[in-house]
Amino acid sequence: MKVTTREARSVNPIARQSLPDAIAVELRERILNGEFKDGDPIVQEAIAEEYEVSRMPVREALRQLEGQGLVALKTHKGAIVTSMKKEKVSELFDLRALLECDILARALPHFGPSDAAAAQDFLNQLEGAYQRRDTAEWGKLNWQFHRSLYLPANRPETLSVLEGINIQVERFIRVQLVMTGAVAAAEREHRDLLSLCTERNPTAVDYLRKHILDAAKLPSSISA
Repeated sequence: MKVTTREARSVNPIARQSLPDAIAVELRERILNGEFKDGDPIVQEAIAEEYEVSRMPVREALRQLEGQGLVALKTHKGAIVTSMKKEKVSELFDLRALLECDILARALPHFGPSDAAAAQDFLNQLEGAYQRRDTAEWGKLNWQFHRSLYLPANRPETLSVLEGINIQVERFIRVQLVMTGAVAAAEREHRDLLSLCTERNPTAVDYLRKHILDAAKLPSSISA
């Protein structure tokens, strides 16, 4: 019996009620885990055949990924996985530091016990994912933890921009944590950051800035 590509990869069936969103989630993970690398084409026809759908939801999913900065749609060439040069990575982390430090400074005066409890819950989940080496969960839970610190600022537009930036840099953070063994440091820094926020300590802003900019120091093998 002929084994299809989808069967060989054991891809879970796509939920029919939200095809573009579900396909976008699948393709995003395949980009973030390195299955699709910088500059690789993503052929609509091949993806549609793999997931047994029409090209329309694939096209819409690729537009979502373009909005997240993960692919570029080229005329007559289709979708190409974006290349992240050292300069672009540096700029994205600088933007993270600028915006996240600003929103945290606004959040701190309003940070209460319920916010601390929510952040601790996400941190527990993130540390569990670290221990399981569940890299697919690292970026999502890292963002949810950080987002929980910023929510008291009540700045939804800033959070939306930051979510997009965090999606773009996630593939580099994954590689950094795996290659450098920096998980223990990340866990310690997250706990310290949460402790400072719980105390409404203004030094949390400077601590966050260092935490973000240190994460930009990627291994030389992927920083070109």
